[in-house]
Order: sequence, then structure tokens, then C-alpha cells
Amino acid sequence: MTDTAELVTQLAARVRTLEDKLAISGLMAAYGPAIDSGSADAVAALWTDDGVYDIDTGVLRGHAEIIAMVRSRAHQDFIAGGCAHLLEPGHIHVDGDTAVATGKSQLVLRGGDGFRVARITANRWEFARVGGEWKVTRRTSRLLDGRADARELLALDTSDTRGLTQR
Repeated sequence: MTDTAELVTQLAARVRTLEDKLAISGLMAAYGPAIDSGSADAVAALWTDDGVYDIDTGVLRGHAEIIAMVRSRAHQDFIAGGCAHLLEPGHIHVDGDTAVATGKSQLVLRGGDGFRVARITANRWEFARVGGEWKVTRRTSRLLDGRADARELLALDTSDTRGLTQR
């Protein structure tokens, strides 16, 4: 039989893990509304100051480059034409003050009389707890177009929170 102190310790650890996963899910969910509204500062604030957004079209390092992407003509044209970034909840693994989530996202654009999926990407999000708050340290996204790198990204073990090798 487990004594009360041990049970409380176990329950506290389980609650902390649940709270961490909920916070990380909220952080990931905040990306879509922020990017689709053009809230450049809010998008950048999801990352650590030196965070990396590694997209198959290029690598953004730090807040300034992430803000510049949101304010870019290409992204502003998406917003003006009607767009939605849709992210699945992802599979999250927390390991102390670091975490990893894998999942997929879609970019949906308005065109003609309806909407079309412009791209679907595989994503690996890496997080760190900074000052008691979860932040993205790296997000790696690869187009799911049949190439192996996107499949490999999804197949990475989320319990391995060491991070991806720098590209």
C-alpha cells in the first residue's frame, strides 16, 4: 500500500505534467490566430529570444526574423486574401523543463468561391520552460509532399527531447 505522502507526491507530478501539456497545447494553438491576424509580435513571443523556425523554405532565427516573415508582403497577401493556419493538437512529451511535440499543420487559402489546402506540413516543436513559462526553442516544418524528411520528422521519437541536429 502506498503511503499518503508518496501518493500526494505522485499526484503532484501527474498534475504538473498535465498542466505542462495543457500550456504547451495552448502555446501551439495560439500560433494560428496570431499568424492569421498578422500579429507579428505575438507570433514572435511564442519563441525564445534566440528561437529557430526552420521551414522547408528557409530558417528564421530570433524574434526579428520571425516578425519580418509575418510582416512580409507574401504573408500579408495571404492574410488579405483570406487564410487559416490549422494545427492538429500534436503528440506532446514533457521531460522536466523541456518538451517535444510532433504533428501536422495545414495552410488553407481562400480562392474563387471557396477554400483550398495550399500545403500540409509535418512539424516538430521543441520547447523549454523559461522563467516558469513554456516557449518554443525550435519548430521544424517540412512539406508533406512525399519526401522522406517530412516522414522522418513525424517518426522521430518525441521522448527524445535533445533536439534536432542543426541543418
